[in-house]
Amino acid sequence: MPTPQIDQAFLEDFRALSAFGATPAGGVDRQAATAADGAQRHWFAGWLAERGFSVRYDKIGNQFGLLDLVPGAPYVFVGSHLDSQPLGGRFDGAYGVLAGAHAAWRLAQRWQADGTEPKYNLAVVNWFNEEGCRFRPSLMGSGVLTGKFDLEATLAIADEAGTTVAAALAAIGTIDPEGEAPEPAAYAEIHIEQGPELEREGLAIGVVDATWAAKKFELLVRGEQSHTGSTPMEFRHDALLGAALVIAAVRDQADRHADVPLHACVSYLTLEPNSPVTTAREVRLHVDSRCADERVLEQAKADLFAAFAQIEERARVKIEQVAAHEWGNLAYQPEGVKLALDVVDGLGLPRRTIMTVAGHDSTNMKDLVPTIMLFIPSVDGISHNEREYTEDKDLLAGLRVLTEALARMAQGELDGAKPAGPGL
Repeated sequence: MPTPQIDQAFLEDFRALSAFGATPAGGVDRQAATAADGAQRHWFAGWLAERGFSVRYDKIGNQFGLLDLVPGAPYVFVGSHLDSQPLGGRFDGAYGVLAGAHAAWRLAQRWQADGTEPKYNLAVVNWFNEEGCRFRPSLMGSGVLTGKFDLEATLAIADEAGTTVAAALAAIGTIDPEGEAPEPAAYAEIHIEQGPELEREGLAIGVVDATWAAKKFELLVRGEQSHTGSTPMEFRHDALLGAALVIAAVRDQADRHADVPLHACVSYLTLEPNSPVTTAREVRLHVDSRCADERVLEQAKADLFAAFAQIEERARVKIEQVAAHEWGNLAYQPEGVKLALDVVDGLGLPRRTIMTVAGHDSTNMKDLVPTIMLFIPSVDGISHNEREYTEDKDLLAGLRVLTEALARMAQGELDGAKPAGPGL
């Protein structure tokens, strides 16, 4: 059982981590491969090194803290991400990375004291660009590691200022062009729920058993720029009008399927030339839609695209899809769900199984290796917001669950569980 001093050390480390990119309203802003992201990555590398971890980066900038306990054995990965949304919350992702590090450290000390020899090594991972705000798409680091994204194409992706992923990572010194990720045997991740269910039901832990499906796609609305004052209305090809109609149509789809439910919105938009006296010639917008029922999600997208013909005619524009990123409604390994539930029950904590609506790096990793995903409550369900908050007692309860689950995974208790997808 952890002592108050050990628990206090975790909370103090979390406060220290939250200082990087801190915002006046209590959140953080450390988008992927920015200076704030680089500063906290270097701080975390120092934290790991001081406690006997070796630190490694791979070709896409994933950061690993390795505890080599069994020469030549694969690693049980544990972690999440340290990058944030603009004006994001300090718990999203960061809690899972630091909890994973503390869990691994606690186990190393325990095993050294009692002579336990695990079957696998431990690797704490800070995935690169989980959030997908500065560089799109999201889940970038785990996407490359699992073979879902091409490495070279991903390194060449640029932000709005034209800086590529490769250049940005090189600038903060946290990429190894020759680096290789360690071999994973299993993966564990803990995260704030980012929704209201656990708090609403008075539960301490959610054990994730499946994901909502997601369809994210980028649309290009093409018009023709013209003078906002002198051009007659009937002569205009206003791409922003076309985009506005698309935005309304996306919301209409969500409202139409509210009984399922379907979550959908337009979450990103740029326009050219973005001048006060010129109609837009081009608008790019990002549609994010999610549902627990893949058939509903597919139908909603088909209905949306069917509406484009009427929008094109009304606004005199053309609409095309130029990028897409999606995943299906897939289950996590039942063996991992059972192991996690057993751990939670052994600690006497109230719990339930729960689906994840948000995407996480575990969404990718479960398709490669046996994976456990855990949630702790989010106050009022608020996330991607500076007001995001989770109480200390829930942070510490989650850490205890993660530590015991990781211990059992390191002994090979998920051996034989099949990945959810085809893997590499």
